Amino acid sequence: MNFREFLKQNIVILDGGMGTLLQERGLQPGESPERWNISHPDVITAIHQSYYDSGSNVVNTNTFGANCLHFDEIELEEIIREAVDNAKKAAALSTATHEKYVALDIGPTGRLLKPMGDLDFEEAVSVFAKTVQLGVKYGVDLIMIETMNDSYETKAALLAAKENSDLPVLVSNAYSENEKLMTGASPAAMVAMLEGMGADAIGVNCSFGPDKLAPIVREYLRFASVPVMLKPNAGLPHSENGRTLYDVFPDVFSDITAGLVADGVRVAGGCCGTTPDYIKALCDKIAVSVPSVTPKHDTIISSYTTAVRFGNDPVLIGERINPTGKKRLKEALRNNELDYILGEGLKQQSAGAKVLDVNVGLPEIDEPAMLTKVVYELQAVSDLPLQIDTSDPVAMEKALRIYNGKALINSVNGKQESMEAIFPLMKKYGGVAVALTLDESGIPDTVEGRVAIAKKIIDTAAAYGIDKKDLIFDTLAMAVSADKNAAKLTLGSLHKIRHELGVHTSLGVSNISFGLPQRDIVNAAFFALALENGLSAAIMNPFFAEMMKTYYSFRVLKGLDDNCSDYIAFAESVQNNVTVSKTGAADKADDTLSLSNAVIKGLKDQAARLCVELLKNTEPLTVVRDHIIPALDTVGREYEQGRVYLPGLLMSAEAAKYAFEEIKARMSSDSGKDKCAFVIATVKGDIHDIGKNIVKLLLENYGFAVSDLGKDVDPELIVEETVRLHAPLVGLSALMTTTVPAMEETIKQLRISSPWAKVVVGGAVMTKEYADSIGADKYAKDAMDTVRYAEAVNDTLQ
Repeated sequence: MNFREFLKQNIVILDGGMGTLLQERGLQPGESPERWNISHPDVITAIHQSYYDSGSNVVNTNTFGANCLHFDEIELEEIIREAVDNAKKAAALSTATHEKYVALDIGPTGRLLKPMGDLDFEEAVSVFAKTVQLGVKYGVDLIMIETMNDSYETKAALLAAKENSDLPVLVSNAYSENEKLMTGASPAAMVAMLEGMGADAIGVNCSFGPDKLAPIVREYLRFASVPVMLKPNAGLPHSENGRTLYDVFPDVFSDITAGLVADGVRVAGGCCGTTPDYIKALCDKIAVSVPSVTPKHDTIISSYTTAVRFGNDPVLIGERINPTGKKRLKEALRNNELDYILGEGLKQQSAGAKVLDVNVGLPEIDEPAMLTKVVYELQAVSDLPLQIDTSDPVAMEKALRIYNGKALINSVNGKQESMEAIFPLMKKYGGVAVALTLDESGIPDTVEGRVAIAKKIIDTAAAYGIDKKDLIFDTLAMAVSADKNAAKLTLGSLHKIRHELGVHTSLGVSNISFGLPQRDIVNAAFFALALENGLSAAIMNPFFAEMMKTYYSFRVLKGLDDNCSDYIAFAESVQNNVTVSKTGAADKADDTLSLSNAVIKGLKDQAARLCVELLKNTEPLTVVRDHIIPALDTVGREYEQGRVYLPGLLMSAEAAKYAFEEIKARMSSDSGKDKCAFVIATVKGDIHDIGKNIVKLLLENYGFAVSDLGKDVDPELIVEETVRLHAPLVGLSALMTTTVPAMEETIKQLRISSPWAKVVVGGAVMTKEYADSIGADKYAKDAMDTVRYAEAVNDTLQ
């Protein structure tokens, strides 16, 4: 039975941890686990066999870190060939009679993708593709993408798997204490993106024990229409006599995990700290009956952090990034003025838009290139989902490919040509399409005609494997100045499609008043009628006062605004003339951007330009003290309070970096650093430096003299640099349990050679208890925690 069939009919049992078992068998700190496939094949095979014998249906190859960034082409192929062979031998040697499969294990690259990091999206796809191709070549049964803590890297890995194989793909993400990925994605956002791209099963692994992962798993079960997967750690780690131990034992682990299987989890196993004993205990407690996978009918789009669900609460789609009738935006597109375009998006977000429409269609520009650029840059500064708006299929595919999330696609229609162009893109990249009720015969002049086109679109989408939940119908608002019955026809079609076909709806509301004076009066009334008839989303200008009054009033009257809080806040903003105006123009105060605001919003070019202006009349250190550092503090506080996520923090730091470059050009080489030295490194054997690089960027912006030694750094080099600089602070990072002993050894050497230094540790495997047990001075839960501690230490030195 192939794995896809087995997955449909059975609860799938995965294996458990590998790293801790290798440590028990002699893996040294800093030694590559993947190379043991070649040097210790009998050990690897024996571990795999023990999992099969304990009940695992799927064993992961020992290839978590096997990619071309870490190994050359020849060694990479040898590692994967031997890893697959070891797993296959284990399956053959196992006496267990259940179905057995070999999964190609793919972990993160250890680098952060642009714009937050330095790894290009297509380069990441290429890196994963090479691993996938080798796995396919040597005969794996499925692909397991796991421990991903960034939605963009997850997309790159899944895209590589789908483009280079037809194997089943399981995707699992590692969540933080705030129940989001490191880069901010919620479980709903990940479900939307991964299910849209065609993952066969999705879920959660690593980070915590099964009890702490349970709320995240339940969110997956709430939204997912594909099997949900769970691979928890054996609780939290600590160090004892140089060994990494965990605090949740097989009996408790299996009780909780089996309970979640009873709740609907279909694929279960273990991660760090779990052993064959954990898997056997789990198998013994799982019921024979197989929980069904219930199809969900939620229409959801997502950004890299946020999921937007279409339902009874209307969704506002900001229309301002569209050159039609907008002279200033046309100029910005022609002149490549990205800051102006990004500013239009940010202002609409502030005014209440939940989705941003992005249309850059001008005949004199390269639309595919410009659309891709604007989508990419806009996602760097805004966490709202985007509606990608183009009639050019080439531009649409390029934008969908690099989009981080599940986009709203504008649009498809009932023409065969349109559906043949858009539906394959939706199937590959995911997305929700706005479907226009027109076809080769034009726009029907009856309700029945428009509903018939909607049915045709639904049926054709189904033939491509696209559910109707991923279609939102636009019944086309036409000008009442040309046809007095146009509004009734649009609303009648909208009502039938929403309530009889059971799909969601969208309108470009303002089209209804074309050719009339005082258009906002008609628009607001039509908007209210459309909402009452079942309008799910409106493409509109969020700066039109009358339209926003209708929106907030409707939500209050329909019981969608708890305690009327949104309405009250809106009413106060209208009274103060802050958010909207009768002309639909943004408040002028929003157009006057300060350096601090540019840094907060992550607008790099504007930050540099505004810094240059300030420096004409202000001392450089005053600019730093009074403008840049307060802005960074603001974003830092919002990050710590969960109102800003890592991408926002990093883009703010990047904008500050642009401003600092202007300041450095006007200062001596030493005068920009007014704080102590900070030595930072990823420890021996660990090639993951995302966290370290984030900390480095923030520390430098706060004025620390950072000495970055890189990744996979010997303890002796860290000690040598600390002594050379007499650095008061050392930061050590580790992602993998197998490299924590190297961190402990580094701390021991630092205590001997540089006892004055305070040691800060962090990384995915670290906890406060673990940090205490290896002798660290500070466990930093995130980058800002490191900055706050460093500032406190620096203050004691003054």
